[in-house]
Amino acid sequence: MKIMPNRMDYGFLKYQEEFEEKALSVLRSGWYVLGNEVKTFEENFAAYTGAKYCVGLASGLDALWMAVRLLGIGPGDEVLVQGNTYIASVMGITINGATPVFVEPDKYYQIDADKLEEKITEKTKAVMVVHLYGHVADMDKIVAICRKHHLKLIEDCAQSHGAMYKGKMTGTFGDAGCFSFYPSKNLGAFGDAGALVTNNPQLAEDARVYRNYGSEKRYYNKVVGANSRLDELQAGLLNVRLAHMREITEERRQLAENYSRSLCSKDIILPKEREGTFAVWHQYVIRTRRRRELIEYLNEKEIGTIIHYPIPPHLSEAYSVLGHKKGDFPITEEYADTVLSIPLYTGMKEEEQQFTIECINSFA
Repeated sequence: MKIMPNRMDYGFLKYQEEFEEKALSVLRSGWYVLGNEVKTFEENFAAYTGAKYCVGLASGLDALWMAVRLLGIGPGDEVLVQGNTYIASVMGITINGATPVFVEPDKYYQIDADKLEEKITEKTKAVMVVHLYGHVADMDKIVAICRKHHLKLIEDCAQSHGAMYKGKMTGTFGDAGCFSFYPSKNLGAFGDAGALVTNNPQLAEDARVYRNYGSEKRYYNKVVGANSRLDELQAGLLNVRLAHMREITEERRQLAENYSRSLCSKDIILPKEREGTFAVWHQYVIRTRRRRELIEYLNEKEIGTIIHYPIPPHLSEAYSVLGHKKGDFPITEEYADTVLSIPLYTGMKEEEQQFTIECINSFA
């Protein structure tokens, strides 16, 4: 039995008829950019998250750098961000000329709220929270710190569609929530797609203008903007999947519960859900100091795994200019050396998960 670390075809096959019907509908409509499907998705996704406004964009990265820019953050400014995030979070900051200031993660793999204030300087303008792996950061503490120090709060929700903190959905705590709908996401499109959600009407309007070449009206350009429009086809397909998010999320939570209840190898550390949160388990991430051996063992059993992420941004070649060295962020680096994502995906079959569990438990 060959088991991939992630399978996107299962998620398609589960709702194949609806997806195909929607795709044909959009293709036959003759309208492919900024039409009714985008408008409908923006309304539906805003309602889903509990935000007042949603602006569909071309990618999650575009949502990040656009949020940073439209909040007035640029050269000379600092943004606090967790050290163990995917590099796109950091790019959203540096594309605007601002400086990322890394903060160590807590035991839930989220930014450690207790370490934020020690990093704040007169240059600090914002905190970027990344709800990694479908889990949720300690938002009460983070919101309080941002208010105390008059900082902007940006949430990177690329992996947390539907995740909640005390009943409130991620993306709605701060100034902007940035979402990716890359195909592997819980709410995945069939290509690149993203969105920015906010309760700020001016930020929403600015994002709508900015995404369309800086134009409020065709050929009348207010600012030098960008081409970052969620297209009609992706919006339509996202509308289909969004209608099934409750069952998609419950399925993933059940798969995660099965892992947490059944995995018992002494060589691995299991992930935990923070009290008061509702995780959506974009990834099921274990830790082990015997990672290389475990990967090789599972490969022999034809079970795929992924490391999210083997090189933290501060040690990447891309950010060598920041001058960080190995040892600067020991918790971040320990996670990078020990985390391993095991198979979990929409439509995962019981026998696939059971075989994965049996093989991990037999690893010694």
